[in-house]
Amino acid sequence: MWFKTFTVILLIFSSPDLFASGLQSLNQHFYSIVKKELTQQSVPGAAYTVVKGNNVIVTETFGFTDKKKSQKITPNTVFRLASVSKPFAATLVNMLADEQKLSLTDPVTKYVPHFSLATPEAADKITLHHILSHSTGLMPNAYDNLLHENWSIEKIIGRFDRVTPICEPEKCYGYQNIAYGMLQPVIESTTNTSYKKLLSQRIFEPLAMENASVGIDVYRTESNTAKPHVLRKRVNTNKYDRRGKRIKRNIWRTVKVTPDYYKVATAAGVNASISDMSQWLIANLGHAPDVLPDSIITKVTTPRIKTKKDLRRLYWREHLEDAHYGYGWRIYQFDHIKLIYHSGWVSGFRADIAYSPELDLGFAMLMNAESNSINKLSTTFWSLVYDHFFPDVIAD
Repeated sequence: MWFKTFTVILLIFSSPDLFASGLQSLNQHFYSIVKKELTQQSVPGAAYTVVKGNNVIVTETFGFTDKKKSQKITPNTVFRLASVSKPFAATLVNMLADEQKLSLTDPVTKYVPHFSLATPEAADKITLHHILSHSTGLMPNAYDNLLHENWSIEKIIGRFDRVTPICEPEKCYGYQNIAYGMLQPVIESTTNTSYKKLLSQRIFEPLAMENASVGIDVYRTESNTAKPHVLRKRVNTNKYDRRGKRIKRNIWRTVKVTPDYYKVATAAGVNASISDMSQWLIANLGHAPDVLPDSIITKVTTPRIKTKKDLRRLYWREHLEDAHYGYGWRIYQFDHIKLIYHSGWVSGFRADIAYSPELDLGFAMLMNAESNSINKLSTTFWSLVYDHFFPDVIAD
């Protein structure tokens, strides 16, 4: 099986034009699937991109920025990335570590001295490595709820002195947003530059990510932004599925963008368009080494801790053979190919990004609604890729 996989990959790299042509054909089928799914789920707007090597194979857009249909989604429409922001922060921290401006073995208390835990000296054991890989030993999503309560990030961090770790650092996986937000003062105190400015200087500008930004203020001043939508209710239709079950239609409600997760910019503060995501994918595939060296890509995509719960994710579980977290990226064994992946979800938005280093292929999708369709469509894309280019392997 491994030999067959290697043979197909060899053919892909020896015949890139043929592979790109195959992707165009595949996209015609995938586009129809996406359009049907978005229509069935009444998703207001979405966009996706496919890149191969340093080329954008296709960028597709659907629907409108809001329910009023006042403005169409374009390749430059800005969405919130939510947790798809984490790879940017992880990349920047590793760049600074590579430049010896900080060490990943530094305790986070070196940069956030008011961070403490209920267990004496436990906070001093948590390093930047643990923050980046979600292996801090803290309960999952510790104090995320307080972001919705209009608490400042400083006040939330002060609350951690009531938290007892559930394990020693690196002994268990626990996904974090507040803790990931602590990377912002790490970056800013190390460089004497704001996170927003440094990310723009080091990544957005050199990669020509022209619509990318950090923070709610920039989002609010943009003229071409997707508006967030949350589910209001589901109503019955006159249609039935193959099992004879009545199909329901989603009714979405346009809501205002809230500052909650923007408070943890390194965890969920980036805004970007689908055209920006194309450039980010190309860089992570290794085609912008002056900006994103292979050494950094290797560090952030090296598996650091196992994430068994991911193996049960809806739609993904049919394909995943193994799952880990690296630094800001998830590392999945999807059927027989390694995928570097992350998803994002904040009120009114969903985002997915993934790439295959072996296939030199990347995919990203953005939605302005909290629809699980994004999981269904992302897995469908990669499943189609493998069915199309690896038929013998899949058959085995």
